[in-house]
Amino acid sequence: MRKTLLATAVLAAAVATPAVQAHEAGDIIVRAGAVTVTTHESTSGVKTSALGNLGGKATLDNDTQLGLNFAYMVTDNIGIELLAATPFKHDVHIKNTAVGSMQLGSLKHLPPTLSAVYYPLDSKSAFQPYVGAGINYTWFFDENLSSTAKSGLGANGFKVKNSWGLAAQVGADYMLTDKLMINGQVRYIDIDTDATLNTIAGRTKVNVDVKPWVYMVGLGYKF
Repeated sequence: MRKTLLATAVLAAAVATPAVQAHEAGDIIVRAGAVTVTTHESTSGVKTSALGNLGGKATLDNDTQLGLNFAYMVTDNIGIELLAATPFKHDVHIKNTAVGSMQLGSLKHLPPTLSAVYYPLDSKSAFQPYVGAGINYTWFFDENLSSTAKSGLGANGFKVKNSWGLAAQVGADYMLTDKLMINGQVRYIDIDTDATLNTIAGRTKVNVDVKPWVYMVGLGYKF
């Protein structure tokens, strides 16, 4: 009876866990899915050349786009990974300043991030958690002022400085077959930038430490 129960348990475990070979040295992994940037910004006050510090802060809303990962396994446990995505778009607001609150405008950005990634489990495990750390370059472009900022502040020349920063991540793959996997990951990226524009109060500047958390869920394929 005990032998029968043991055999049944072993068979059930074999069915529940696919017999796959997970990541190995030389593998190329491509992942794609929905990636969401949630901003947790802290900012300086809105500073002007003519009127000084107007106080308040700047805020950016969240956005979801198509995320892409490209990874190369240097060894069975260590990989190099590049995060890419379609451009994120954020509305930019200023709040609680001496001239009130309003939508300042909008901008787009791309956040390519290069990381070293460590997979602690044996390559025969279908479940492959990982941690990683690396460097991010955030390219801001297509800055546009709102009609309110143009008419109310006489604003023009809106520009946001590109940013270099550190990044960290945790994630996991689950192998559905030898090639196909599902993936989930969470990243923290340090983005520190300056937004500048001209207004009726002169040259205006605000420093924005964006501190986004980036979440991605998708599918991956191993070549």
